[in-house]
Amino acid sequence: MISRALGPEFGGSIGIMFFLANVCGSALYVLGLVEALVDSFGIPPGQEAGTGVHVLPQTYWYELLYGTVLLALCLLVCLVGASIYAKATFLIFLIVAVVLGTILISFFATRPIGVPIRLPYFNGSEIDNGSFTGFSLATLRDHLGGGYSVDYTTGQMMSFSSVFAVMFNGCTGIMAGSNMSGDLKRPSYSIPRGTISAVLFTYLVYNLLAFLMCATCNRTLLQKDYGLFRGIRIPPLVTVGIYAATLSAAMSNLIGASRILYALARDDLFGRALSLAKKTSASGNPVMAVILSWLVVQLVLFSGKLNTIAGVVTTFFLLVYATVNLACLALEWASAPNFRPTFRYFTWHTCLLGIAGCCVMMFLISPVSASASLGFLLVLLLALHYLSPSSTWGYISQALIFHQVRKYLLMLDVRKDHVKFWRPQMLLMVQNPRGSARLIDFVNDLKKSGLYVLGHVELQDLDALPSDPLQPQQDSWLSLVDKLNVKAFVSLTLAPSVRHGVRQLLFTSGLGGMRPNTLVLGFYDDTAPQDSLASPGGPAPAGAEEEEEEGTVNFPANTTQVSDEYVCAANKLVLEQSPAPAVRFLYLPRPPADTSIYPLYLHQLELLTRGLGPTVLVHGVSAVTSTPL
Repeated sequence: MISRALGPEFGGSIGIMFFLANVCGSALYVLGLVEALVDSFGIPPGQEAGTGVHVLPQTYWYELLYGTVLLALCLLVCLVGASIYAKATFLIFLIVAVVLGTILISFFATRPIGVPIRLPYFNGSEIDNGSFTGFSLATLRDHLGGGYSVDYTTGQMMSFSSVFAVMFNGCTGIMAGSNMSGDLKRPSYSIPRGTISAVLFTYLVYNLLAFLMCATCNRTLLQKDYGLFRGIRIPPLVTVGIYAATLSAAMSNLIGASRILYALARDDLFGRALSLAKKTSASGNPVMAVILSWLVVQLVLFSGKLNTIAGVVTTFFLLVYATVNLACLALEWASAPNFRPTFRYFTWHTCLLGIAGCCVMMFLISPVSASASLGFLLVLLLALHYLSPSSTWGYISQALIFHQVRKYLLMLDVRKDHVKFWRPQMLLMVQNPRGSARLIDFVNDLKKSGLYVLGHVELQDLDALPSDPLQPQQDSWLSLVDKLNVKAFVSLTLAPSVRHGVRQLLFTSGLGGMRPNTLVLGFYDDTAPQDSLASPGGPAPAGAEEEEEEGTVNFPANTTQVSDEYVCAANKLVLEQSPAPAVRFLYLPRPPADTSIYPLYLHQLELLTRGLGPTVLVHGVSAVTSTPL
C-alpha cells in the first residue's frame, strides 16, 4: 500500500523495515513465552536438580532450544495457511477472553496476601516479599509517582523510554489486519472496523488492568515479579492465557512478515534477491516466504532476552507507523482524487501529530537505534531509486508537484511583470530533431532559467487522418529531451502551413504567466542537415531569434534599398571589432512584406553573418526590450 501511495522507493524501503519489525516482534513474543515457561517450570537458580514441575534448565542454550521448538510450532501453523491460522487465533481469543474475565473477577475476590519472590542473584537466588493488598487508596497513591528500578532479568536500569519500548510491543498488532488484506474476503470493510474496534478494546483492557494492579499490588511485587498473576490468581488459567496470547502474537508477526516479504518479491523491487520468496503452494500460501521469515526470526532468537530487543522492535514499528502517517499526509496535501478516507475524524493535523510523536519516541527510546534505522532506510531508498526498475504505480512526488505548480501558477500575475525580472521564454521551432541537437543545446544555455519549449509543426490535415499522428511521437520527443539533458517542454501541432502552426504554438504553449515571449528559428540555408546525435560535438550552428510579431511596432521593409556591398562592409566591421567572441548578437531586420524578395532578404542575412561563428539575430517587438531602466 505504501508503494502504491508514495512510489516504489519509499514502499520498498519501508517494506523491508516493516518486515524486520515483524520478524523481531515474532522473536520478542517467542522469548516472552520462553520466559513465562521458565518462570513456571524452570529449575530455580542455585539448584542443580528440579523438583515437582520445576524441571526445565535455565541456561542460555536451553532457553534458545525452547524458543526454537516454539518457533517451529508457529512455522507449522503458518505453513498450513491463513485459514488454519485464523481458526487458531479465534480459539486463542476465546481462551484469552475467559482468562481475562477470570483475572478481573479475582481482583475483587482475592483477599490480601503476601507473595514470596525468588530473584536470581549471581549463582544463587534471593527471596523478597511482595504483597497483594486488595483495593487500597494508599497503594494506588504510592504508584502515582515514578520509581524506576533495575530490571531483574537484564540488570539494566529502567526509565520511561525503556518501559515504553516494552509496553509498546503490546500495541503493534494494529497492522495485523492490513498484513493479511490479500486473504480477506472484504478487506475494505473488515480492516477499518476490525482495526478500530481492536484498538479501542485493547486500550480499555490495558488501562483497566493497569488501574487494578496499581490499586491492589505494592511496588515491590510489580517490579520484581513479572509473573505476579500466578501467585495471586488462579494459576492454571492465567498460565494458559499467557501462553496462548504470546503464541498468537508470535504467529501473527511471523505470518505478517511472510506476507510482506512475498509482496516485496512479487513487486520485483529487489530483482533476483527475493525471487525465491515468490514461490507459493497450490492453495496460494507463500511457503518460501514463510520459511525465509522463520530463518530470520531464528537468528534474532540468539539475542536471548525479551527486554534486549524490545527497544529495537519498537523503533522499527515506530518508523513504519511514522511512514504510514507520512503517506496519508502526502496524499492529503496532494489532494489526490483517489484518496478518500472514510474515517470522519481524519485530518492532516492528526497525520502530522502521528509523525512527530513517532519520531520523538524513537529518539527517546534509543538515539543510536533510531539514527541507525533512519540511515538504513535512507540507504535502501537511494538504492531503490537508482537500481529498481520503473513502475506504473504512480509517484506521490508527481502529485505534490502538480498541486504546488497549479497553486503558484495561479499566483503568477502577468500584470505585475517588470523589466528588472524579465527573462526570455523560448519557443524553439525544430523540424528535424536529429539535425538540430546542437541548436537545442545552444538555446538551452540562453534561456536563463526561463521557459523553454521545443515546438514542431506537422504539415497534415487532421480531418483527413484516421487518428492523431502526434500522440505516438510524444514519447520520442521526451526521450530526446532526456538524452540531450535540456530543461525543456515539448509542444507538437498539426497545421496546413508552418506559419499557422507557429501561431498555434505561440497561442497554446505555456499556461498563465508562463508563456513564450521569444520565438527562435534555425537559420535557413541550403546546407544538408547533419545527424548531430550520431556525431555530437562541434560548434553550435548559427541561429535566428525572432520575437512574436503580434505587436503594433512597425519597421520599414527597406531591404531593397541596401546593397550587398553595404552588408559586406557591416560584416567586415563586426569581424574587426570583435575578433573571437563566444557568441554574437545582431539586429534582425524585419522581413519584407513582398514575398517575392524573400530570397534577396535571406541572401543578405547570409552575407551579414558570413564567418561570424555562432550568431543570434534578435528582432524585438515587446516593450520589455525597449523600456528605459
